[in-house]
Amino acid sequence: MGKINKYFKESYTELMHKVTWPTWSELQNSTTVVMIASLIVALTVWVMDYAFDNIMTFVYQMLY
Repeated sequence: MGKINKYFKESYTELMHKVTWPTWSELQNSTTVVMIASLIVALTVWVMDYAFDNIMTFVYQMLY
């Protein structure tokens, strides 16, 4: 039981005194970057899916 208590005390100490938390503006900037990157990836996947769908439709129409 002593090891568990020691673990939680050390975890709390590290979390409160050794971790550097971002400022509010840094957090907002990081969130903006993640949202823009997610949008770019989503649009890229959508374009690829749309193109592949059209290509496969064309190929199937030629074969059947």
